Amino acid sequence: MSLTNSQYDSIMRIYNQRQVKAQRELEDRRRRVQEEIPRLAGIDADIASVSVRKAKARLTGEAGADFDADEAIRELAQERRSLLASKGYPQDYLEPVYQCPLCHDTGYVHNEKCSCFRQLEINLLYSKSNLNDILDRENFESFSLDYYSPKVVNPVSGLSERQEAENAWNACRSFTAAFPVNIRKKEGKNLCLYGDVGTGKTFLTHCIARELISAGFSVLYMTAYDLFELLGRSKFKGTEEAQEAGASVFSCDLLIIDDLGTEMLNNFVTSELFLVVNERALYGKSTVISTNLSLGKFRDAFSERTFSRITGSYQLLHLSGKDIRIQKKLSGGN
Repeated sequence: MSLTNSQYDSIMRIYNQRQVKAQRELEDRRRRVQEEIPRLAGIDADIASVSVRKAKARLTGEAGADFDADEAIRELAQERRSLLASKGYPQDYLEPVYQCPLCHDTGYVHNEKCSCFRQLEINLLYSKSNLNDILDRENFESFSLDYYSPKVVNPVSGLSERQEAENAWNACRSFTAAFPVNIRKKEGKNLCLYGDVGTGKTFLTHCIARELISAGFSVLYMTAYDLFELLGRSKFKGTEEAQEAGASVFSCDLLIIDDLGTEMLNNFVTSELFLVVNERALYGKSTVISTNLSLGKFRDAFSERTFSRITGSYQLLHLSGKDIRIQKKLSGGN
């Protein structure tokens, strides 16, 4: 993601606070349990003493000292576990409890950004764009079928507006429920929501984003205009920051492209869309697209290979009906 120095520093302060909290809680647990089991303090002192002797032995080259020290430490550790178990404590009670077990609240794993770091980046950018407030309002529970007619039927599908909306809602719920397993297997599924303006496509993409962000997945949500502007900066400016921002389009667990087809179409947009769609599919990454274009207009606007890739590897969800925003205004709703 594209972070300023101050944004990066604010994230690292979060990790520092998490580490301090983990150590403080560990010291509190250690103090309480040592009052109940005094021998534990002696074990800690013995382990420290043996470790010092082991280090000195390595420096002097004393034969067999490492083995004896390691064995002594194992025996002391086993004694500690047995004492804890005898009082009903878990064996790892005197180990620090980190919020992220992967990076131990450092933000990095093998010099690479941890998934939790990527999520903090995204959360920071969401907060800046006020998307968090939107996701609080627009979620699966607040999605209403009342705005869709049960009588107006789509002649192509044979389904009413309400049936199409219900099918789309169910498909989006199923998508989020299966997401963890699919991503772990690198078999990410894809959705394309298309249809009339104001029929709930963006609302449903917000629902998906909210569920998966809450589950700890890295979700990048962008309008098509912002996406292609970002990719342009990444490709033509060439700065490290711009390239890292562009790379996030391909590396995030879920990419949501909203309002595809409203941006200015040119060769760059057409080629970049295929690159994004194709690369993410090849690496088993999930993508969700919403567009006001019909399938026919989508095919005319973008390349045949892009249209083929999307219709072949995306679940297509059609929504139709009267503009919900207008319906809400007429009824005095928000």
